[in-house]
Amino acid sequence: MTAPAPCCIRRDALFVVLFALVCLALILLPTGFEERSQGGDAERTRGRIVTVDDSHVQRFGILRQGEQLVIVEALGGRFKGQQFRAQNILQGRMDLDKLYQPGDTVLLVLTINADGQVIFANPQDHYRLGLEFLLLGLFAVLLLLYGRWTGVKALLSFVLTALMLWKVLVPRLLAGWDPFWLSIGVVTFLTAAIILLVAGPTRKGLVALLGSLLGILCSATLAYYFTLQFRVHGAVLPFAEIMLYSGFGHLDLVKLFVGSVFIAASGAVMDLAMDVAAAMDEVVCNKPDITRREVLRSGLNVGRAVVGTMTTTLLLAYSGGYITLLMAFMAQGVPLTNQFNLLYVSAEVLKTLVGSFGLVTVAPFTAVVGSLLLVRHAPACARAPQ
Repeated sequence: MTAPAPCCIRRDALFVVLFALVCLALILLPTGFEERSQGGDAERTRGRIVTVDDSHVQRFGILRQGEQLVIVEALGGRFKGQQFRAQNILQGRMDLDKLYQPGDTVLLVLTINADGQVIFANPQDHYRLGLEFLLLGLFAVLLLLYGRWTGVKALLSFVLTALMLWKVLVPRLLAGWDPFWLSIGVVTFLTAAIILLVAGPTRKGLVALLGSLLGILCSATLAYYFTLQFRVHGAVLPFAEIMLYSGFGHLDLVKLFVGSVFIAASGAVMDLAMDVAAAMDEVVCNKPDITRREVLRSGLNVGRAVVGTMTTTLLLAYSGGYITLLMAFMAQGVPLTNQFNLLYVSAEVLKTLVGSFGLVTVAPFTAVVGSLLLVRHAPACARAPQ
């Protein structure tokens, strides 16, 4: 195996440091909505349910309405050890309601007046942050143990993506930026950053980047056109309609839906482009005298092998999100013609097929780009550190 050149190692490390600094800058970047989320007159801490009173809970079959009275003890913060009476309001919605039992750990929100006294205690929900951080930590450790240096870069790309979505995409959408072009910009930046991190600033990375961008551009164009033709409104997105009634009536829900379509497919497109580019780079490195026609044929063959499973992956990923809807239709005997003509189902069909179309096109795009860029420099290939 060819050892990585020292210049490649230094260049690779430089990109890691650069994007680590970008992540730090994004962490410090204000969203403009901090005042809404912080709540200067409230304190959030863990709490433990001490006692419950279900006498005011009304049961209607599997649904519950009314209120559950609880006594909750603060487990942290300024009021650690103090107990508060609180109400757990039940709305008759299984997706929002929760019933507490003594000993449950909850996220406790304490509203405080100007004198520093608690005037209202709200056990908001079961406390899950500890388990979420545990799961994230296990994922990071496994990724680092298996991937080593590549795992470091993959973990950094994961953090960068999360920060870009939360610190750049979401607040700019709320501020009224055009959802289509904003989504294009964010996806383009993330695609370039992730490929440069994982593949390094190499020709293999450039091939994967160009192939990915061509596939994403194809998906974005199809998403925009067919969303209008399907007459799909962005209100099918969860909580989209609520946003209109919450002071954000300026949002363009149609373009927001279009952006969500190709954002959702961009990860799979990037993955397929990297698969094809890496395979072609390996072929060229092991046979420097190979012709462009042979490299192109190899890239197309790899793309055909991978695209079959990747399109099915998208179908399974999207189907998992609306499986209960399909169950309800089957249980009620709704004909397939009616099902696929409904707005919600049509929206999911659009997401699946547009994403799959992007996958089918990205493979030949990447193969063509790879045959042009990799063969010319075959003798100079060098592998990045793993």
